[in-house]
Amino acid sequence: MLELKVITNLIMGLVIRIGIPVILSIGILYLLKKLDKRWQKEQITLPVIASSYKACWKVNNCPEEKRKECPAFKHPEVPCWQTFRTNTGLLKENCFDCGVFRNTWVTT
Repeated sequence: MLELKVITNLIMGLVIRIGIPVILSIGILYLLKKLDKRWQKEQITLPVIASSYKACWKVNNCPEEKRKECPAFKHPEVPCWQTFRTNTGLLKENCFDCGVFRNTWVTT
């Protein structure tokens, strides 16, 4: 009978030490996935860039040969700073100082 209590206590100890953290981790992951889905849904409904957006190559008077190599010129439907994002999705530092970026307003 004593052996049964020892085995039961051992199993309960393992459940408490391992099971509860695993269950909590799964719960946290579930909540984070829900939050991520909400953020992705909000991303889709972000405000549209105002029609006052002027192409950067027009504002900066870029020469024709520079335009041909420019990713922003190849995608005129997208604001220039969107084409210059880094692989991690961040804006490049020089975009923050650019007059085209700073003078474009987001409509709400």
